[in-house]
Formats: sequence, C-alpha cells, structure tokens
Amino acid sequence: MIGSDAILTLHEVGKNFAGLHVIDDLTFSVRRGSRTALIGPNGAGKSTVFNLISGVHAIDTGCILLDGVDVSRIPSRGRIHHGVARNFQNIRLMPHLSALENVLVGQHCRNSGWRGVLQPVNLIPRNRWREEARGALAEAGLARYERATVGSLPYGVQKRIELVRALVAKPRLLLLDEPAAGLNPAETDALRQHLTAICGEGRITLLVVEHDMHFVDALCDRVVVLNFGRKIAEGTPDEIRADALVREAYLGAEPEPAEAREDRAQNPAPHQAAKLEVVQRHGS
Repeated sequence: MIGSDAILTLHEVGKNFAGLHVIDDLTFSVRRGSRTALIGPNGAGKSTVFNLISGVHAIDTGCILLDGVDVSRIPSRGRIHHGVARNFQNIRLMPHLSALENVLVGQHCRNSGWRGVLQPVNLIPRNRWREEARGALAEAGLARYERATVGSLPYGVQKRIELVRALVAKPRLLLLDEPAAGLNPAETDALRQHLTAICGEGRITLLVVEHDMHFVDALCDRVVVLNFGRKIAEGTPDEIRADALVREAYLGAEPEPAEAREDRAQNPAPHQAAKLEVVQRHGS
C-alpha cells in the first residue's frame, strides 16, 4: 500500500550485513492514524526494519519517507524531530533513576536550548515539564511508582514506563518492538486498551512488531508480513490469516513429515542459514 495518506513509506529498502541481504527490496507504507503490525518468524528482519526507520542503522538502498520527507540520511538523534519515537525489545530505561526521572528524559527532544538543560531536573521542582511527566504517569495508572527506582520495579511496570517515556516525546509515529512480550494476560489486555485509546484520538500512528497474534488481531487494522527480509503479504488481519504463504512461513501450515523436518534441520538452505545467523545478531 503506497498512498498520499501515508505517514511512513519504505521504498525498495535494502540492508546488508557482512555481504548478506538482511532486508531485500522492501516496500510498504503505513497509513496515517492506523495501527499496523509488522510480523514474521524469528530472523525475518522485523527489528532490523525498526532500526532502519529510527536511524540506528543506515539503509544501503532505497529510501525512507516520513510525511513525504526523505529521512534516509538523517541520523537517529534527528529523527525524533520528524515525529518518530520507539521502544526496544529489551527495556532501555535508566535503572538507577526514578520512574519520573526516566520520563523526564523523554522530554528533552522538545525542550532545546540552555533552558532545556536545566528545566526537566530537580533544580526547578515544580516546572511544567515535571508536572507534565507526573500527569503522563498518572494517566497510565503509574502514579504510585513516580518516586520508585526503576530497577526495583516489576518487568511489566518497567515496560509501561518505557511506553510513557516514548509518548511524552509527542511522536506522530510510534514504533513498538514486542510491547506485550513478558506481560501476563491482564497486563497485555490493559496495554491493548491503552494503545487503542491513545491512537483513537488520531494524533498517533502505531507500527508494532509483535509475536502474539491474539494481541495483533485485537489491536491492529493492518498487517505487513516479512520472511527473510522480504515482504510476503500485506492486508487486514483476516486477509493475513487466510494467506497460504503466511501460514507456511509464520502461522504454521500443514505439518510436514518428521523425516522432512529432520532433513531440513540438518541441511538448511545455505543462504537462509547464513542470513538467519546475521539477522539474529543484528535484530529480528
């Protein structure tokens, strides 16, 4: 899907690691205001795509457009100013800081200049940045953890704080890499409701990598499927569920004989085995 209503477009994007095509001729768009999932088996290149969009890695071919602006050569620190924020598979909060202080870190991209160096810290105890951060934690149901050291908090709470930190950057495009991983069913459902609410206002577009297909079905209205760095399908969750290539590559097609599975495990296709090793090293 490529259209004028797209907030994000990847056009013929390619990325090589050690001479192997980890992302190969990838083209898709994310419609403004949508909730889009990027799915695929382990090693498909999903996290690598996130790293390309956010500028962690540079693309080798193609281009990445945000609201029609080519950001392919803009470094990662500059892409937040184009409306992109993200989380990571592994939580990247500062464990020695409080929940509030971690959220304040997420505001720095909006508060430039020498005043920005001083305002979101304890030197000015009740400035508007601190009050906004406190309000964001409260809105997410995390007010009671405001002063708690993040490293001492449960995993599920840390993931919710990381989401709040991304949201206070006021992104137009929010990239979430496996947001439901490690959450219990109640936490997963609360996360889904929260994401539906924040995207329902139309100000935030969501692109999410997630293996939990129940979560994807309940949250997303569009799905893009990768396999070994190439797009193999795109459509609604119902369309993706009915796609034969997707069932074979990701959801599980008809079971193959045990002898065939054993032979394939012992003798994988050389290019796929090498690519899987490289992709797992640099991101799924």
